[in-house]
Amino acid sequence: MENSNFDKRDTKIIFSRSIKAGKRIYYLDVKQSRNGEYFLAITESKKRVVGTDENAQLTYEKHKIFLYKEDFEKFMMGMNDVIAFINESNAANPTTESETAFESTDDVNDSQEEDGESADETFGINFSL
Repeated sequence: MENSNFDKRDTKIIFSRSIKAGKRIYYLDVKQSRNGEYFLAITESKKRVVGTDENAQLTYEKHKIFLYKEDFEKFMMGMNDVIAFINESNAANPTTESETAFESTDDVNDSQEEDGESADETFGINFSL
């Protein structure tokens, strides 16, 4: 089987950030393709309990998308559009439910909140190369 000797560079993480959000964790991993190009692997990991009582087992459901540098600008334009839509819709129709707590493992977010900036205000990501 030829795939058993795949290049280890496909799995090497060059840079990573994780974001804890309730029962979910989002991983933003920069990886390197076989041709040496960097790409972004976004993984959602969600904790699930399968079974009941003594037969209960803890599993993790994972979903991945891969984003390549030629698509960064289009992706961010779309992401900014949908986030703006959600923010505008939420402002027009406020709910009484509490928001899901977002906790990043990156110390940058903690320092931004101490400076009086909210996570929403600092979301701007620039993928330009």
